[in-house]
Amino acid sequence: MKKLVLDQVHQDLGGKMVDFAGFHMPVQYEGLKVEHLHVREKVGVFDVSHMGEFFVSGPAALDFLQKTTSNDVSKLSPGKIQYSCMPNDKGGIVDDLLVYCIAEGEYLLVVNASNIDKDYAWLDSHRPEGVKMDNQSDDWSLFAVQGPKAAEALQSLTDTDLAAMTYYTFEMGKIDGAEAIISATGYTGAGGFEIYVKNENALQVWNAIFKAGADFDIKPIGLGARDTLRMEKGFCLYGNDIDDSTSPLEAGLGWITKFSKDFINSEALQAQKEAGLSRRLTGFIMEDRGIPRKDYRILNAEGDAIGVVTSGTQSPSLDQAIGLGYLNKPYDAADTEIYIEVRNKQLKARVSKPPFLK
Repeated sequence: MKKLVLDQVHQDLGGKMVDFAGFHMPVQYEGLKVEHLHVREKVGVFDVSHMGEFFVSGPAALDFLQKTTSNDVSKLSPGKIQYSCMPNDKGGIVDDLLVYCIAEGEYLLVVNASNIDKDYAWLDSHRPEGVKMDNQSDDWSLFAVQGPKAAEALQSLTDTDLAAMTYYTFEMGKIDGAEAIISATGYTGAGGFEIYVKNENALQVWNAIFKAGADFDIKPIGLGARDTLRMEKGFCLYGNDIDDSTSPLEAGLGWITKFSKDFINSEALQAQKEAGLSRRLTGFIMEDRGIPRKDYRILNAEGDAIGVVTSGTQSPSLDQAIGLGYLNKPYDAADTEIYIEVRNKQLKARVSKPPFLK
């Protein structure tokens, strides 16, 4: 099991450590609900240094990424970021990722920790001459500073005008004098930034963030709240809501699947789109008391299986249980009454298109 550079720091802060994607990670400090609401209302910091970073460069880099990712990379210019996925050749998804355009012919791909080796092997197997790919995942630390007070908490540490940065843009700047990639992205829907620094500067930058954010009641936040925060916004989690067997179209990722270009398996996905989908990833809100969990069956009023839960939780912001799951058509229509099979009981829910928290 790999350890974060700041593993001991998290233990000293009282972090409850768990194995996540092969990494020793803090799942919570004070408690999930407290941490969740703190990010929604103030500002918190996640150490998500387990994420993978691949640097891709060369004269054929754009064509390579156009072929291996679903979104239109040609729309990117330096300083812009794109959410995308890597389709496999069987109709599913190798991974979802962020594509950063550093300069013409130079990109950064940020991938899920559990898929680093798989993603690199997949990309490398399709890499043509004229493209260099450098897996620097072990060299970088990543801190997600999230919440409505994030810009104010960080601003004293950098000359970059954080308030002026728009969503899905980034700058190569400095944080407390350390070289950093400052990215206006996040996985919480609460606003904020993701700060990439080299490992040798991780402790310095972490401490500086907490010193600068003290006046804004900044707190460390664990993976537990990261999951409930993304759930309230309906963001997909690889391994739960999307995987090697789920179509990006079924997953509601048609908006990042651009048929204006040729990419791996695009012909089959185009045919699937034209034929019409038989199932779709959508959200639901529990009406009976109970927490939906991954792989619970979804039933209709007659007790027939019509889908499966992929993610579920008790929403701290809404004080309601919510979930995501694949539902057969036409049961995916908003406000459709469905039932979640929880320990042999059929609990009533209704379909509700994410985000749950507007």
